[in-house]
Amino acid sequence: MAEELEVKQLDDVVVRFSGDSGDGMQLAGNIFSTVSATIGNGISTFPDYPADIRAPQGSLTGVSGFQVHIASGRAYTPGDKCDVLVAMNAAALKTQYKFAKPQATIIIDTDSFGPADLKKAEFKTDDYLGEMGIDPDRVVACPITQMVKDCLADSGLDNKTVLKCRNMFALGVVCWLFNRNLDFVTSFLREKFAKKPAVAECNIKVVHAGYDYGHNTHASVPATYRIDSKNKVKGRYMDITGNKATAYGLIAAAEKAGLKLYLGSYPITPATDILHELAKHKSCGVMTVQCEDEISGCASAIGASFAGALAATSTSGPGICLKSEAMNLAVIDELPLVVIDVQRGGPSTGLPTKSEQTDLLQALFGRNGESPMPVIAATSPTNCFDSVYAAAKIALEHLTPVVLLTDAFVANGSSAWKLPDINELPEIHPHYATPEQKGVYTPYKRDPETGARYWAIPGQEGYEHILGGLEKDGDTGAISTDPENHDKMCRLRAAKVFKIPVPDLEVQGDADDADLLIVGFGGTFGHLYSAMEEMRSAGHKVALAHFNYINPLPKNTAEVLGKYKKVVVAEQNLGQFAGYLRMRIDNFMPYQFNQVKGQPFVVGELVKAFTKIINN
Repeated sequence: MAEELEVKQLDDVVVRFSGDSGDGMQLAGNIFSTVSATIGNGISTFPDYPADIRAPQGSLTGVSGFQVHIASGRAYTPGDKCDVLVAMNAAALKTQYKFAKPQATIIIDTDSFGPADLKKAEFKTDDYLGEMGIDPDRVVACPITQMVKDCLADSGLDNKTVLKCRNMFALGVVCWLFNRNLDFVTSFLREKFAKKPAVAECNIKVVHAGYDYGHNTHASVPATYRIDSKNKVKGRYMDITGNKATAYGLIAAAEKAGLKLYLGSYPITPATDILHELAKHKSCGVMTVQCEDEISGCASAIGASFAGALAATSTSGPGICLKSEAMNLAVIDELPLVVIDVQRGGPSTGLPTKSEQTDLLQALFGRNGESPMPVIAATSPTNCFDSVYAAAKIALEHLTPVVLLTDAFVANGSSAWKLPDINELPEIHPHYATPEQKGVYTPYKRDPETGARYWAIPGQEGYEHILGGLEKDGDTGAISTDPENHDKMCRLRAAKVFKIPVPDLEVQGDADDADLLIVGFGGTFGHLYSAMEEMRSAGHKVALAHFNYINPLPKNTAEVLGKYKKVVVAEQNLGQFAGYLRMRIDNFMPYQFNQVKGQPFVVGELVKAFTKIINN
């Protein structure tokens, strides 16, 4: 055996960690992606875990996965298939091998492939590799459990705690395989387990043991790999999930607007991490309340908005159903409010840990009466920061509730994020009542240009007023049942939203002469962009128009969509965005690509479907 393995340079690689829900695969994947982001790699992650609180150990339904795409440049998707698969038990190998490339390296814990384990995973023979058609030469078979026990024999930890360190051994092998510096891992673990230093040091010891195992045995692989960063932009980077980016965006918007931030929320998968993150930042003037239900979460935020705070409420699709009456109150009162909907699989409880785009029409129309509301859709984990910041700016400057649509894929997934300079963020100027209105203020006097009413904070002498759910006279602010006034107010509220300025729709790829325009919105951007680039590499003329702003639509939407002979709208629902565009754009008749699987698009499937449309 050669003393030193060849170190090959790669542009990108996909790694998938998998095991029981209690095996710490999410943590191992997060650490590996954080280390990669810290050194400047582009990353895109996909946590894929079951809805069971804790499925039976070793069962097929209890497998938890974490896939990360590491790239020298930008990583647009977590990847269709992985180059390295870590399978901590037989069930993980059985269920996750379908996500591996034919030539993938597979790392397994042989101690979790005993007769009982194989039976739980429904293998029919002891030759599990042969049964699945896996080449043994591609398998790094390591007795991880026993080696971790030996490594921590003198630690004083109980057996249960020792076994929880198995994920760190696997992480150590992967870090060796990709020449990752363990100093970053060490720092991460000491920070994470700051209150349990003994546990931190044991995990660090196990990571090094895994790294040394790979180094000393060469782990049955022909080479190790490096993924250097290209086009580095100077700055501080971190690996950030969409939910954390959303929380940071709200904090930044409140700081920029000179307001306190209030979040009224109720725990719901997959949005709860926004509440958890914001609760850590009381020093930034953040107020968080975990309310007794979804309705009170939204209603308390409306009260905070009336009192002068930047108010937000976070939830998922089922919570939007419950909040709809309170959201309508914000519409008729014309109060600034950011409503964050982290979409998941439905209907009803549905697939609570999976991702869809099925709340679009609910966000647009799911309230009684004429209830216009701006809707923005975040396109990536890092874009969650920019999108929620834009939502807060619109809410405060135009006095309206705004819906931000993310989804489980971008909310739980992560990307490398360059920390912004708050001085470079767009200014936010809340639409306050003017000094000239003192003594003559009424709540529905409007800015003649934007149609926005003026925001008066309670307690200001000369600006006394009443808001409520009953229709008000547009001039006096008094309760009114006059039919002409109601018609007028409905039109004014709609016109105000229509006038909100949003960026023009951009077309990427072969914008001038594409044979096919791909259209999408929200969290499918990375997959649609990758499909476009793959098709262009194959010689096709293809372009992409991806929507960040849903209501109001960009002013040039009709012009862009009418420019191409063939347009396909691709979305993770049964055609909601396509139907909305047909309603808003005359004579728009697109092709459609629709999936509702609770899983991200597969780029290869997109390419096949879009190529068929071109060839037809």
